[in-house]
Amino acid sequence: MLVDHHQGHLKIIRSTLSTLVYPIQYVVNLPIEATEWISNSLVTHNSLLKENDRLKQERLLLSSKLQRYEVLETENRRLRELLESSFRINDKVLVAELIAVELQSFRRQVVINKGQREGAYDGQPIVDSAGIMGQIVHVGPFSSTVLLITDPNHALPVQVNRNGLRAIAVGTGQNDKLLLEHLPNNADIRVGDLIVSSGLGRRFPSGYPVGKIEKISRDPGEPFAKVMIKPSAQLSQSREVLMVWPYEKINAINKEAEELAIK
Repeated sequence: MLVDHHQGHLKIIRSTLSTLVYPIQYVVNLPIEATEWISNSLVTHNSLLKENDRLKQERLLLSSKLQRYEVLETENRRLRELLESSFRINDKVLVAELIAVELQSFRRQVVINKGQREGAYDGQPIVDSAGIMGQIVHVGPFSSTVLLITDPNHALPVQVNRNGLRAIAVGTGQNDKLLLEHLPNNADIRVGDLIVSSGLGRRFPSGYPVGKIEKISRDPGEPFAKVMIKPSAQLSQSREVLMVWPYEKINAINKEAEELAIK
């Protein structure tokens, strides 16, 4: 060792011994390295599982938020259409939401979330952005029942927008069909003609869209033609509707208020 320390004669021998001992050192260290590798692998695997679970939760949360945003976007679009239609009809209006639908056969009624507190009254017209939906038949403090124009018990005075020909639109019990009555076989009507409210009866203001003629059947043995109309309003899809106060009703309310004030 002393000679090697000063002169380095044993360097070759040490190198040879190190080469011979290395496989033994590798085999001795192998279990330790394997243990460390397995431990690291398990930690990495658990971390990946936790991160994967976290990412799944975040994805579900983002997906639910995205769906909610889509619902809100659709709702905003419907409300914009309603507001735009309220400017066109030039009447006092109020947006209401559907809270219930009549599910009995051949009954077409819905319930809205506006009632006496908002000034609703029996016979008040209800429309959506496309046309007439129906009229209120029962008013409660916080809600109202609306009879749709497709209900078999509903009749609406209408006219053909093209030529002013008057008739009565009667409900059939189906959401996509109305029956036009009292039109003779030789009446000037065509498929695609727009049918609007005539204003007769002082219930619905004139000029509101009701529907378009979809089918005309003429039987020579019958005095009147059978005319089917497709409603303009989205009766089975609308979630928001417009309560309409025609000018005549507003004037009557103002007159009553003035009389009460004088008394």
